Amino acid sequence: MKSELIKRLLSSIILIPVALFFIIKGSLLFTFFMIILFIISVYEWNCMSNKKPYKIPGYFFLIVSIYFSIILRGNTDSELYIFLVTILICVSTDIGGYIFGNLFKGPKINKTISPNKTYSGSFGSYLLSLILVYFFSKYSFLVDSALLNSFGKDEFIFVLLVSTISQIGDFTISFFKRKSKIKNTGSILPGHGGLLDRIDGMIFALPFAFIYLNFNTNF
Repeated sequence: MKSELIKRLLSSIILIPVALFFIIKGSLLFTFFMIILFIISVYEWNCMSNKKPYKIPGYFFLIVSIYFSIILRGNTDSELYIFLVTILICVSTDIGGYIFGNLFKGPKINKTISPNKTYSGSFGSYLLSLILVYFFSKYSFLVDSALLNSFGKDEFIFVLLVSTISQIGDFTISFFKRKSKIKNTGSILPGHGGLLDRIDGMIFALPFAFIYLNFNTNF
């Protein structure tokens, strides 16, 4: 367990700056980065869903997810800010769930789908997401008077909704992993497993964020 945690921390130290570089650069570099992620994701999905009836719908979903993610990033500072907020919520949801779930344990949400997910972990996901997005909205250099320089009701609702969708994404990939009788979607990321193990919430949350923000003009 300790060695796996060290591997996870070391790989995160390398991966996070690389991902941020492509996200902040945007334009063709970001599109190239997303295409690479798409190819790896499709490969992992193909391996875990081989000869399963949901294989083709999974391909379609990944295409839609990557497409909306690229559109959500856009090319402006405001679009970059929204994209980073969405990513921050997903990462906070993952970390908050892991920390609170291990500290407080308690009742499981659904043992058959994901035996390690607890209600305390879900609460931690929401709490950490709200805290980190609050500080990001207050102190990010990307925020100006035309953006989110306050954290109000609309932002609160957005964080809760995106965190919920991210958790649903986590459960969904866990469900398909159990159906495929595998622990991880791959082994490309030391300490993490496969790429889909890490972006399971994001591939659901990013398209949701784009659709939600296009129907909600208050945000």
